[in-house]
Amino acid sequence: MNVTLEIDSYSGFCPGVVNAVRRAEDHLALHGTLHSLGPIVHNSLEIDRLRDKGLRIVDLDSIDNLSGRVLLIRAHGEPPSTYEAVTAKGITLIDCTCPVVLRLQEKVRKAFLRMEKVGGTVVIFGKHGHAEVNGLVGQTEGRAVVIGNSDEISDVDFSRPIELFSQTTKDPVEYDAIVKIMRARAKDLKVHNTICAQVSNRHKSLVNFARSHSMILFISGRESSNGKVLFDLCKSVNPRSWWIEDASQVDPAWIRDGDTIGICGATSTPAWQLEETMESLSYRLKLI
Repeated sequence: MNVTLEIDSYSGFCPGVVNAVRRAEDHLALHGTLHSLGPIVHNSLEIDRLRDKGLRIVDLDSIDNLSGRVLLIRAHGEPPSTYEAVTAKGITLIDCTCPVVLRLQEKVRKAFLRMEKVGGTVVIFGKHGHAEVNGLVGQTEGRAVVIGNSDEISDVDFSRPIELFSQTTKDPVEYDAIVKIMRARAKDLKVHNTICAQVSNRHKSLVNFARSHSMILFISGRESSNGKVLFDLCKSVNPRSWWIEDASQVDPAWIRDGDTIGICGATSTPAWQLEETMESLSYRLKLI
């Protein structure tokens, strides 16, 4: 079968995840064990790789047993209450909160103080329950309104002043649509452009990549919010797009003779997984 394979050069970990994984690996190389507050990345294969090196995933309910130990805060960030709880237990932190997320947390905190003075509301466009969103809501003492899609805009009180923010990894096109609807309803609305520039640029490059190939293999953990957004983007411009978690899930029936297959992934997809998929598929295609 005559098939061409190409990896998207813009896919792979974002800088925040690269930093978190590197710091985890550095600590594990020296000490053999490290606890992470939640999965360091939404990718089961990468978590398995790090677990084999000694990484242990914990939640806040487990920190009572971590007194005197080291705990990693992942790139998604955490609310102030987490830092208070960890400090009270005498736990040492490796804080890997992404600088982009840290700046966003500060903006949300300042906006909350402004809105408190005028009886206004902070609104966050993001995935309910996502770690980054939880961290942002925490900057507002839990009082921000989270909207996950345009249907939830009705939860917003438009009679009050509003400051609107987005989770850093959301779809820029979807955010623009949310902004347009809210501008039409709000009397006093301030919009903040808080989608990560690298994420925004990746959307543009991924559209071109998906269009320039006859078939797309999108690799990501199913838990990844960014993965869902980017896969949906691929699917919107290339109907022959398939979401897989590893090369074993590729069905040969998907592939046609003469295909140009693009291999890409989310900001939580490591480069080694993209390369491994390409190598595995290349070998399998030789047998067809």
